[in-house]
Parts: sequence; structure tokens; C-alpha cells
Amino acid sequence: MPTWELNPGRPALAHVPPTAGLAEACAWLRENETALTAALHEHGTIFLRGLPVAEPADVAAVRDVLIPEPTPYREKATPRSDFGDGVFSSTDLPPAQSIRMHNENSYTLTFPGRLLFACLTAPETGGATPTADVRKVLAGLPDHLAERGRSSGWTLTRNYSDYVSLGWRTAFGTEERADVEAYCRESGITWEWQPDGNLRTSQLRAATIHHPHTGEEVWFNHLAFWNEWSLDPDIREAMVDEFGPDGLPFHTGFGDGEPLSREDVDALNAAYDAATVRETWQVGDVMLVDNVLCAHGRDPYRGDRKIAVAMGRPVDLLDCRPTVDPTAGRTANPSTAVPA
Repeated sequence: MPTWELNPGRPALAHVPPTAGLAEACAWLRENETALTAALHEHGTIFLRGLPVAEPADVAAVRDVLIPEPTPYREKATPRSDFGDGVFSSTDLPPAQSIRMHNENSYTLTFPGRLLFACLTAPETGGATPTADVRKVLAGLPDHLAERGRSSGWTLTRNYSDYVSLGWRTAFGTEERADVEAYCRESGITWEWQPDGNLRTSQLRAATIHHPHTGEEVWFNHLAFWNEWSLDPDIREAMVDEFGPDGLPFHTGFGDGEPLSREDVDALNAAYDAATVRETWQVGDVMLVDNVLCAHGRDPYRGDRKIAVAMGRPVDLLDCRPTVDPTAGRTANPSTAVPA
């Protein structure tokens, strides 16, 4: 039975008993799966130290015990390296860049219920994968922002381009426009093909949902993550000058059509900061995250860093009692496609 260390500002951590190898370690995980799940539902994130994990294949073996049902990576938004067997790099964004808190694939209709991170190479400094309990984030929000999220949901507009962010072929994993349109139609996403061949999409999603097993309400979205006011001021100014306010790679707002103010986004990010915990990576560490209960991010770092990630236990948004119908636009597309 795991014994959890609980320290302020750090995730729940347990030291795995010494084992003769990966097979024995996986047997221990299997024997303690019920206790691990209970701890995950309580804390949102659990950190396991001492597993004999050194290669992507080891990560896959642990993944097969803890999250055996895979979840496809849909509507890709950041570059990742494929390590094989459903194991990827956590992100390939530059080391100096921090990544704000977000719940993985909060903008899709089916998303991973669990995320598994494993440290194969620990960075020289920094590089933690912090998490934030989004039950606490919701409780820490100003009432008017929480209620706007509940009542109107949030909107995401994406401009796909190979010049900045990801092009639509990479994001959707296809060369065929018809495949993209079919996916968007099924997912309640409106789309518009631009004269230059790029793609613009928009979708409405719920800002709060309920955990499918615990029933708890959580703040589950990319609202602050992809809002222009979360950008560094110099980067924001340069991008608006380059692409215009409607041409940013990502843009978010509340579902009632009102844009977020800088003060709104500052309040959202402050709530995430107050709920954030982090642990310094050591080689072999495995972190399991309940993706509905916790958002995650990345700290900047120096030196080599190799954090592998696997996703699984898919969750259907409609099983999470969303307060806004995300499929309202599923059957029609108001945009006019530009012929190829």
C-alpha cells in the first residue's frame, strides 16, 4: 500500500518499494491500482518515485497498467516527438518558454481522463511539470467569472498555418480537406478555408464540467491559456501587428460573445497560480494526472530534458454534465468554403 508524503506546494508523492525489475514494478502497480486511483481522485495528481523507468518502452509498460485504454491526440496544437507505442515527448517547444496551465484537449468532445508523465532525462535546472487542481481553481475565481463560464461556456477560434503554430494537415493528421470537414461537422466546429489555403475554425465548449466518477465540478478549458492577454506584452504586440486581432493562431472568449479583459485573464491565471504544485524531476519519476481534476504546464529549463507522456482512459464530454451544449453546431457549417 503506498504511503503518501503531503507537503505544501508539492504533489502527493510515494516511494515505490525496491523491485527486481520492470515486471515486478508493474506487478506492484497492478496490485495497488485501487489505492492509486483513490489517491488520484483525492489529490488530482500523484507522483511515484523509484520505478525502473529509463526508456520509452518502460513508459509504455507502466502506461499499460495504469491507463490501458489509449486516447488519440486530436486537434493537435503543439509539436511532439513520437517515441513509438503511443508514447510521445511532452512537448518540443523551446526550453526558455514556459507553458501555462491547461487541461489536455479541453476543446475536444472526447479527451484523455488520465495523463502519465515519466522522466527519462532530468534537466539541469527548472523544467518541472506543475499541476493545478481545477476544483481549487474554480473555487478561487471571482464569482462573476465563474458564473459567466457556467452560463455561456467559452469559444476557441484557431487559425491554422505552417508559418506559425501548426498547419491543418499536421493538426488533423490528413491531407484531405474532406476529412477535416467531416471531423469538424461531427465535432460541432465551424470552418472556413482561406484564399491562401489555410484554415480557420471556431467552436463552443463548456467552461465547467463535472468529473465522471466523483461528480465534482471543475474549471475545464483553455480560456486563459490561449487568450491574447496571457501572452508576453511584447510578443502580443508583435503578433497583433503581424496577423491582426482576428488572425492570431488562437483566440478565446466567453460563449456570450464578450471578450475577456486583461483583468479577467489576470484573475484566471492568479487562480491557477494559487492552486499550483510542482516537484523537481528525477530520472525514473512517474507522475499520474487526472486530466479532469488537474491542469498541467511546464516550467522553463536549462540542459537536456526528456519527459515522456502517454494519454488514456478516454472521457466523453457529454458524460461530464457540461452546462453548455457543445454539439449545437454539429449538423451545419455557416462558413463558405473557398474552392481549392
